[in-house]
Amino acid sequence: MTAPIILAVDTSDIDIALQWIDATRESVSVYKLGLEFYLTHGFSGVQKVKESTGVEIFLDLKLHDIPNTVAGASRAISALSPRFLTVHASGGRAMITAAAQAVPHIDITAVTILTSLSEEDLFEIGYASNALESAVALAKMSVQAGAKAIVCSPLEIEAIRGAVGAQIHIITPGVRPAGTAGGDDQARTMTPRKAIDSGASFVVIGRPITGAWKDGASAMRSAAKAIADEILA
Repeated sequence: MTAPIILAVDTSDIDIALQWIDATRESVSVYKLGLEFYLTHGFSGVQKVKESTGVEIFLDLKLHDIPNTVAGASRAISALSPRFLTVHASGGRAMITAAAQAVPHIDITAVTILTSLSEEDLFEIGYASNALESAVALAKMSVQAGAKAIVCSPLEIEAIRGAVGAQIHIITPGVRPAGTAGGDDQARTMTPRKAIDSGASFVVIGRPITGAWKDGASAMRSAAKAIADEILA
């Protein structure tokens, strides 16, 4: 049984990506393809993954530009029909609305505050409020503008769920299975099970699963299943 896991397929090697999907599809619901993959393989690469596997795709491009440009970029990938397409919430109401109207069959997914940013980073950038207040404000505005999903840190899940209601998907990176060491580029973390219990719809997980690939497909399958079992227990 699959769990509400989005696997971060952070590789530019399309054959490796296909093998990762094959090894984990019994446990994973959605697969995230990001900039590294898209800039290497483009539209045709995403299309190959979809046609070869039939899995649902979270296309993590984090679009951020003037509304007309973002609408055009969204239409450019419309035929791929990813389940989720990310835009930066900080692009503003008009930009999010333009994306949502351009591809109504895709869940425009607004990224609030990157999980790699600390409170100090936010104030240095120029945010007037802390991460929680900023993320909630961005989430509310994004949903009003037409976003159907929100990406936020695990630490903002409960407040954002309270602000946007039960129908909006909340997707959270920055989760770490119990006993997993830190030391990477996520500053605000939580276990997958706690994130789901807090109100997340999906958790994005990468290295705790993909890191097992060095020991083979079986090890990666086991890593994905262990996390899925933790969430579903």
